[in-house]
Amino acid sequence: MRFLPRRFVFSFSGDIFRHISSSSDVKHPRLTNLSKIPYWHRHQVIQHAQEALTDYLHITRSLSFTYSEKISKNSLISLSSIVSEVNFSPSTFSKSFSRFLRYHPVNEFEFFFESIGINHRDIALFLPENKFFFYEDPSILNVACALSEFGFPWNRLGKLYMDDSSIFSQNPDELTKKLDLFKSYGLNSAAVIGICLVFPTVLCGDLDLAVEISSLMIDLISLLKDNLDGWCEFCCKIKVFYDLGYEKGRIRDLLRRNITIFIDFSEVFLIEMVEFFCNFDIDKKEAGLFLLERPDIFHFDLNEKVISVTGILKHFGMDSEELESIGEKFPYIWGRNKMKNLPCVLRALDLQEWVFDKIRNGDRHHLLRTYSIANMDEEDIDRNYIDALEKVKSSKYHIHLLSKLEFLHGIGFGENKLTMQVLNGLHGTGLELKDRFDFMLRHGFCYSRLCKMLSSTPKFLNQNSEILEKKINFLASEMGSSSLYLDSFPTFICYDLEKRIQPRYRFYTWLIETGLCKKNYSLASLIATSEKNFIARVFSIHPVAPKFWLECFKLKSS
Repeated sequence: MRFLPRRFVFSFSGDIFRHISSSSDVKHPRLTNLSKIPYWHRHQVIQHAQEALTDYLHITRSLSFTYSEKISKNSLISLSSIVSEVNFSPSTFSKSFSRFLRYHPVNEFEFFFESIGINHRDIALFLPENKFFFYEDPSILNVACALSEFGFPWNRLGKLYMDDSSIFSQNPDELTKKLDLFKSYGLNSAAVIGICLVFPTVLCGDLDLAVEISSLMIDLISLLKDNLDGWCEFCCKIKVFYDLGYEKGRIRDLLRRNITIFIDFSEVFLIEMVEFFCNFDIDKKEAGLFLLERPDIFHFDLNEKVISVTGILKHFGMDSEELESIGEKFPYIWGRNKMKNLPCVLRALDLQEWVFDKIRNGDRHHLLRTYSIANMDEEDIDRNYIDALEKVKSSKYHIHLLSKLEFLHGIGFGENKLTMQVLNGLHGTGLELKDRFDFMLRHGFCYSRLCKMLSSTPKFLNQNSEILEKKINFLASEMGSSSLYLDSFPTFICYDLEKRIQPRYRFYTWLIETGLCKKNYSLASLIATSEKNFIARVFSIHPVAPKFWLECFKLKSS
């Protein structure tokens, strides 16, 4: 077959063209190994290579033509790597590539794994050790063929393999019988495939789960029919609740009674609703049960609704005296915020249990739906915040600053002047700050205390998690203090561990052990003071102490 002239190449379309056209080849790093081939020839080169690989797998390696073609058509990156090893000439490439395959056998598993949908960068993690040919480990291919014959899309089998590779070591005939058994529950093939792709454990013997999910899906046969994507989407939605950790059968009836929520709402929205109530610091199973027992709450708008913190606390029954007391203790939470951030606002106030009890008891969850800001122009607006926000938006770094501001609002800080002051002291992206904040929570810090620390000493969150962990461990293991000590001395975390905290504390411990120091000094007085004042204090303890500090402890740390 002759190569088409350059002027005709743009008439091609489809997956191959998207990978190898000149417009995408520069931006798309995956097929840059074709850079030595003129871009107007690349489509035909790949097409010829696919045909040659299909013939090689079918004729030389005795693989069925159907699956040889599936592998060659869906392994463009592996194929392009082989193409790059063959000298290119428009008139001889086809014969040269076929000859190359005869004398340079390819790793068949590499092409196979890419063809079933595993990212080429991850293939090395799954390749059988010291095996290149399917006959050396035939079960993987045999299972893939059995699943494909049942109706599984070939390029989605990789998800099954990554979720549970043991599926591909089963007997293909037994696996087919298992799939036919699932169909006997009243489902069609598309529904069975959807269950297996989202809940792969059912292929490993979890028949109870298969029966349970099938009972939920049976009423949707007439609606979804053979729509595989629709079945997968439905399964992903109910998986949101199964992932909360319920025992099989615990929520089946609740799911069945509320089946419409999995039709009306997206998976993302369901996850957001679960996370919203989990953020009240309750058990995730409790959050799931709460939602399923009150399905009307799914019609509640989280993302767009704006709250006034003082207004919603009054709405839940807090009197003016209590509000004034809270305002003095937590001034940084006042102002407006989004409804989706309400649980974290309450956690910053230590009020999450009080409010959730009101929401949970009886029909009081309507308190969330009935709340609205009385006067959209005036209630709880901080003009200093508005002015500062305008400056942020006009900054050339506004995207970066707004991501940090979103982080602060997300953990409970309101739209007020103090929040903007904290924003100016934070370094890092919003995602990095959130990771560090969550790290501190995992290490036992109380949510409200952590917010209070951040309001007074924002720069402590400018360090990465590894550094924070070292300082927290030193505070606990060597100094014998808990994280509670940081309430009174939050700047401790801001000082350098190796050059300041460790040497000064170890020197002070040495002074006590040798009997040179009879007085107890606070940690803050040791760490926070300047080098000059520290030496003066050491001199007052004993005239020779500065010599030991400079020669033994400070130099050792340096």
